Amino acid sequence: MKTELNYTQLNNREDINKFSFKTTDDIEPFKGIIGQERAVKAFEFGLNVKMKGYNIYVSGPCGSGKTTYAKLSAKEKAKNEAVPYDWCYVYNFDDPRSPLSLRFEPGIGRQFRDDMNELVSFFKTELTKAFTSEDYDKEKSDLSRTYDDKRDELIKKLDSVASENSFALKTSNSGIIFQPIIDNVLITEENYDSLDEDVKNGINERLESMQDVVNSIMRDIKNIDKEYRQKMDDLDYKIGMFAIGHYVSALQEKYQYSERVIKYLESVQEDVLENIDQFSEQEPDEEDPVAALLPKLGGTKNDDATLKYRVNLIVDNSKTEGAPVIVDYNPTYYNLVGEVEYDNEYGNLTTDFMKIKPGLMHRANGGYLIIQAQDLLSNVQAWEAFRRIIKTKEITIENLRDQVGAIAVTTLKPEPIPSDVKVILVGGAYYYELLRGYDEDFSKLFKIRADFDYEMDRNDENIFKIAGFISKFCDNEKTLPFDSSAVASVIEYSSRSVESQKKLSTRFNLIAEILAESATWAQLDNAEIVTAEYVKKAEEEKAYRLSMYQEKMNELLDNNTIMIATDGYCVGKINGLAVLDMGDYSFGSPTRITATTYMGKSGIVNIEKEAEMSGPTHNKGVQIITGYLGRMYAQKMPLSLSCRIAFEQNYNGIDGDSASSTELYCILSSLSEIPVNQSLAVTGSVNQCGEIQAIGGVTHKIEGYFDLCSRRGLTGKQGVVIPESNVNDLVLKDDVIEAVKNGMFHIYSISTIDEGIELLLGTEAGIMDENGDYPPESVHGKVMAKLKKFNEYNED
Repeated sequence: MKTELNYTQLNNREDINKFSFKTTDDIEPFKGIIGQERAVKAFEFGLNVKMKGYNIYVSGPCGSGKTTYAKLSAKEKAKNEAVPYDWCYVYNFDDPRSPLSLRFEPGIGRQFRDDMNELVSFFKTELTKAFTSEDYDKEKSDLSRTYDDKRDELIKKLDSVASENSFALKTSNSGIIFQPIIDNVLITEENYDSLDEDVKNGINERLESMQDVVNSIMRDIKNIDKEYRQKMDDLDYKIGMFAIGHYVSALQEKYQYSERVIKYLESVQEDVLENIDQFSEQEPDEEDPVAALLPKLGGTKNDDATLKYRVNLIVDNSKTEGAPVIVDYNPTYYNLVGEVEYDNEYGNLTTDFMKIKPGLMHRANGGYLIIQAQDLLSNVQAWEAFRRIIKTKEITIENLRDQVGAIAVTTLKPEPIPSDVKVILVGGAYYYELLRGYDEDFSKLFKIRADFDYEMDRNDENIFKIAGFISKFCDNEKTLPFDSSAVASVIEYSSRSVESQKKLSTRFNLIAEILAESATWAQLDNAEIVTAEYVKKAEEEKAYRLSMYQEKMNELLDNNTIMIATDGYCVGKINGLAVLDMGDYSFGSPTRITATTYMGKSGIVNIEKEAEMSGPTHNKGVQIITGYLGRMYAQKMPLSLSCRIAFEQNYNGIDGDSASSTELYCILSSLSEIPVNQSLAVTGSVNQCGEIQAIGGVTHKIEGYFDLCSRRGLTGKQGVVIPESNVNDLVLKDDVIEAVKNGMFHIYSISTIDEGIELLLGTEAGIMDENGDYPPESVHGKVMAKLKKFNEYNED
């Protein structure tokens, strides 16, 4: 039904009389999330499900408090949960390139690290003491003397065999040499070549004759040497075991509950005893240039010896209370999974297991990890690594070079650590749909979606919660208190943000911004409290800061560079309404739509589409107009016409169907040759049945046309035609409401095209009779007559 709206219908003013407080100092600050019951229920359920795949994706508009709520709720849940394990990496004596992981109860990892450091200290002192003791020197000397005697005895035997065959025995660094003796003269290498062949043959025959005996004696000497070395190793092992064995045993007893730790300590003990010489305190020869460089290149032998027995504590929960909650905004590949760092030593990259660094997944293991979807997807290979950890429930530290196929660098392959992390991924609906569409595992890994709404019902419960939010804001930021009128203005601002009289915004960052700016304006004015005056000033000043482009548009309208008529009548011209979205600021602006109709069979041609400046929704709207014309006028004859329709002086493109009814009125005006009232502007979508449908941005559109009319001077005839279904979306400014109240501006709501025809063309739309004809003086009758004329011409 066509209705002129009363000024009371143009906004939902908050009644401050229902507030029982004078200022927000009288209100208990509200702690919690407001207006997100569905999201809260889903999130809390997701936290309680501990099975695989029940990670949580928190979606919703920016500024709705998603991350803050997720962090607070996760921490509340985590504080009553068990503290997770400590994790260490230690040297792998079987495969040094694959460090071993050890798991400990919280706080025990630090103890184990300290115990190993103490054990290494004992190794140094006790082994040095043991191997520099008089007892060790005596046993070593006795053992050496015993085998020296055996060796000397065999050497004497060998010398005797040599003498019997006229040879002298000579020892050198290269071994034992037999020198021939002729006539009691020792033959040297230089003299040997001058001997007769017969003499040389005699020498060779003597050598061959004693070869078997010599070989047997040499084998005995080697066996004695081998036996000596084994005895010395056994002595060193016994002394070393005596020196350190009880320390290792004590540590094994302390950690007897862990088989992996016991086995590791056994490996440490065996390695120390097999490499006792590495604990010697002998200094390198200072005159040896190579030895002098050793500390610079790789450290001393003592440093290398002790490094293997250190413990790399990568996760220390000794001071953690409850399960960890980690929030991060830079989830790069290495930040997520950890990395192995390198040292550059004279152009060579070196590393060891002590340079293994933990990632976010290690720190959050046994607890919760909260990250932003956009941050995760913005980093190379981060999503792949992240998904792999969630899917396999193992944290594997790998070099990114291996992942992307770059030049491989020899590195460590640490043993994977079991993962038990509840992941909370925060992002918008766009990233949710993107991941769901492109990763088939996403729905299996994130089975809970907590969807935050951008709006909530405007009821007393939510209004008082917002008042509590304002109180909390004042406490946190130490600002002036807000009185009841200021709170009411903030409520109205919240409704205006979502363009609805019955809804409130849940984007509390926007509300916080207006609170901060209102408090600042009050402070600059030396006020004691924040009143509605300062809230409105904050709104106006914020709009002024962002409205430069709007002012430029207004200048073009005011000097008639962009042609818009606000009075008079014209055929085939109408004032449409559009919203220009600048990202952080939106405003309405009128636009002229024109239509020309003539004989032909081209149908309705959308000039914007022909110029590739029309979006798909706008194209759909034009096609719907064709459907309406066919339904209304082509039941007895073909629809035969040519029509061109355009948004004049539009150079940026157009989309949306909110002007489809406006375009239809313009076409009907051109066909009926009845002028359109230029004092009115129109917005509204139409369907093929002629029903007017709701559109977006109705408040901005009305205010944009009102501002133009106001600058030119209100005549009392100007106004806007909107869909009836948009009446509850009106949250207009005070100056518009005041003009409507005084009868200087009008807002009409309609539900059908016919109602709009009568407003805009000032003529009865016309009702089809039983013969399918319209009254000849009605708009539909004149349109039908024109189309019949076109059809007859086209048939001829």
